[in-house]
Amino acid sequence: MTGKVKLWSLFALLTIVLISPVFSVETEKPFNMGMSMVIGTQSFVENGNTVTYQKLSFNPDISFGKIGIGLDVTLHYNFTGGAGSNEFSVRKADWVPEPLTFSNLLGLYLPLIRYVRYGVKGDPIYAKFGSINDATLGNGFIMGNYSNTMLLPEKRIFGLSFDLDGSLFNFPLIGFESVIGNLAVLDVVGARFFVRPFVYTEIPIAKNLQIGATFAADTNVYAQSPDLDPDTNIQEGIAAFGTDFRLPLLSNPVVSLATFGDLASLAGKSVGGMLGFGGKLISFLTYGAQLRILGANFIPDYFDSSYDLFRTVKYQLISEGSGIPAFVGWFASIGTSFLKDSIVFNIGVEGPFGEVAVNDPDNIMNYPHLSGIFEIKNNILPGFSFDASYDKKLIKTWSDLVSPEDAVIKAQLNYQTGPAMISFVYRIKYIPDAAPGENQWAITSGLESSIQLF
Repeated sequence: MTGKVKLWSLFALLTIVLISPVFSVETEKPFNMGMSMVIGTQSFVENGNTVTYQKLSFNPDISFGKIGIGLDVTLHYNFTGGAGSNEFSVRKADWVPEPLTFSNLLGLYLPLIRYVRYGVKGDPIYAKFGSINDATLGNGFIMGNYSNTMLLPEKRIFGLSFDLDGSLFNFPLIGFESVIGNLAVLDVVGARFFVRPFVYTEIPIAKNLQIGATFAADTNVYAQSPDLDPDTNIQEGIAAFGTDFRLPLLSNPVVSLATFGDLASLAGKSVGGMLGFGGKLISFLTYGAQLRILGANFIPDYFDSSYDLFRTVKYQLISEGSGIPAFVGWFASIGTSFLKDSIVFNIGVEGPFGEVAVNDPDNIMNYPHLSGIFEIKNNILPGFSFDASYDKKLIKTWSDLVSPEDAVIKAQLNYQTGPAMISFVYRIKYIPDAAPGENQWAITSGLESSIQLF
């Protein structure tokens, strides 16, 4: 399977090269360039100990029409000055990979490019290289909100998200979406091809029907395991296939409504399906609900936002063959967006009807899973902005909602005055497959100051 997946990934990259001349359609847009400098501290877990470094980062941003490029050149260092002592050291892991291989070199130096993008998600053509925060294929039943940024700040990953709709060429019958989580090792990959079979007809509602087929895979589920000996050369993969539909029923400023569904197979031996609906009310309230009928050893939304942290846990549940009985589950979401996206709040919760695996308190499918985001931009309270995200598995009781175990928490509070910004950053990640005796929480917090140079 690994060879086939890598061939598919190379084919996707070749496709991008072949259609790249399309990018020339926006050449009349103005050129913009900005540069910011960040000064702060950063803590890392090294050999079981927490080591704190000073941080100096340069972040240029260049845009030309729909094309944008952002770099992230960061130096972590320690400087000790004083009577008879004047030492300067740089964090070696930022510049010299271990072990020293071509793949590890790519994984270390490609992420110096924070992003390269063209357009935005939903445009007839959209491409983004670098950090991917919310990759979704179709309805998200196989891959939903996948992020390759879960290992930050210890590790930045350089990936790709690329979509092409036939409407760009006045042929709206077909299109596709694609994701590669890490271009250095080609581990998490996915693609969805879709058709609009009635787009050239005048049949009401049906002309907007979209039918798709999705493939997603992880070619090496142990790629990010902290306790894996690199000399063991273990490489095991898992793949998912599925078909889906999406049919908009209402679309107006007051209310929108669409119905959708999926049928998918995981690892070629487990099957699950979903039917749902969702939309918007009064232009600022989003809603959604799903009924899920899942066969034995099927995990919906397998490639989710915290996948890079829980990839081995999920794989072990599937590979055991009897880890997850068949069950019926649910998913519900609600969100708001006020004042032209100045305040954004979204929350989604999924879980089973009843207990899935009897007498197994550590099975992540047995209990609800919550994920949410909250953002306030600086035009509400001048100078201040805030954004936070929360992803929590294994919610057994109300008190578990505020427990850091099995959770990923991020928060950042900013204050900006003129070109200068001061930020308080807090991140906590639960590491489910941490090596025995090592801390299962990776915590990063501190103050950062940044200056917009131009």
